[in-house]
Amino acid sequence: MASVFEYAPAPESRSVVDIAPSYGLFIDGEFTDAADGKVFKSISPSTEEVLSEVARAGTEDVDRAVKAARRAFEKWSALPGSERAKYLFRIARIIQERSRELAVLETLDNGKPIKETRDADLPLVAAHFFYYAGWADKLDHAGFGADPKPLGVAGQVIPWNFPLLMLAWKIAPALATGNTVVLKPAETTPLSALFFADICRQAGLPKGVVNILPGYGDTGAALVAHEDVNKVAFTGSTAVGKEIARTVAGTAKKLTLELGGKGANIVFDDAPIDQAVEGIVTGIFFNQGQVCCAGSRLLVQESIQDELLDSLKRRLSTLRLGDPLDKNTDIGAINSAEQLARITALAEQGEAEGAERWSPACELPSSGYWFAPTLFTNVTQAHTIARDEIFGPVLSVLTFRTPDEAVAKANNTQYGLSAGVWTEKGSRILAVANKLRAGVVWSNTFNKFDPTSPFGGYKESGFGREGGRHGLEAYLDV
Repeated sequence: MASVFEYAPAPESRSVVDIAPSYGLFIDGEFTDAADGKVFKSISPSTEEVLSEVARAGTEDVDRAVKAARRAFEKWSALPGSERAKYLFRIARIIQERSRELAVLETLDNGKPIKETRDADLPLVAAHFFYYAGWADKLDHAGFGADPKPLGVAGQVIPWNFPLLMLAWKIAPALATGNTVVLKPAETTPLSALFFADICRQAGLPKGVVNILPGYGDTGAALVAHEDVNKVAFTGSTAVGKEIARTVAGTAKKLTLELGGKGANIVFDDAPIDQAVEGIVTGIFFNQGQVCCAGSRLLVQESIQDELLDSLKRRLSTLRLGDPLDKNTDIGAINSAEQLARITALAEQGEAEGAERWSPACELPSSGYWFAPTLFTNVTQAHTIARDEIFGPVLSVLTFRTPDEAVAKANNTQYGLSAGVWTEKGSRILAVANKLRAGVVWSNTFNKFDPTSPFGGYKESGFGREGGRHGLEAYLDV
């Protein structure tokens, strides 16, 4: 993208990662073909090249994996917490040792910039395993009663926007609490989960404790519906989350859902403009806006609207879009052709409904899936782009005059996952945050994560919490 500086390419080498031509399912500690022999291709969204061919799990494979996890559960849950912790610590250290390899792999398979996978995703992945390793022998002191028990087999379904990080969010607390796992990665990003399977073998994790089943929606549906699964954890779209809730209803399965969002980023007139602009950019353009908790609605106090938008547009004009493996790249590729089509359609609908669209001068690569950072002004609460989750680099700007109006507009959504408040007044931060119906509220920052902090939503953003001490409860019989 246009910039006052010219940056020479600084590509990260692909040679650090060795992607095999094909991968099987990981069941009971071994890689195996799907029972029906079905496969699918994993495609790099930045180049559209085929990275590998992956086995596609079916109902029979789900049954095999759940049975393997059930067999492993008896011995794994009987281990002292200090022994389970050793395995989690070992996994965390191996992730750190292989972090460069995993970062390049994630960028190739997902499309996000290498500086995000390298500096954000992988450190957080390792941190989650370290953190929950520390809890494994302290469950009696977690506030859930004496000697809390694991649930059994956890069926986990994760999305494509943070493949390895979402895996860590789910597997680390499950193992720490003595459960065994069957995990289905997203069909567009299966490779990092399969590399994690190899890390489990490298760490000497007992067979069957972790099983990885790449596949499509039918694989996830079979896993959720399996009668011997005790716990279901899902991160993804609200529509699929509702279907899972219907499937689980009436059973004894424990369920947590982390679903869509339409986060409000509220900027008051006393906020530091330059700092707020950086937070706005992080809030919506990090990972190309493909973030459930993205600050996709900017609520700016009317008196500073012009000043803030001028500064924001200048900042967007300096962002660099292109090769995700280039360490200078700020905006990578959209994850799939399907997702790009959805973003494009919603942006066009925003224009058709009368919102004013702006993007910086931007040359898109000729191959791959790309969408320029986009800003919409003259947006009202009735606009589709202000209501629907776009899941792309598209920011809708609304204005407000008073704190009460800001809160009312921020809460005027079916979602309730995240929000941000920008002001120099601590009292205002606390007063506004207390009224926002969002699971996570950031103050004078955005998209900051820590394994010690719980994360989750309200309303159609789901229920339950992941991370922190709260994240243990979902995997314990309390």
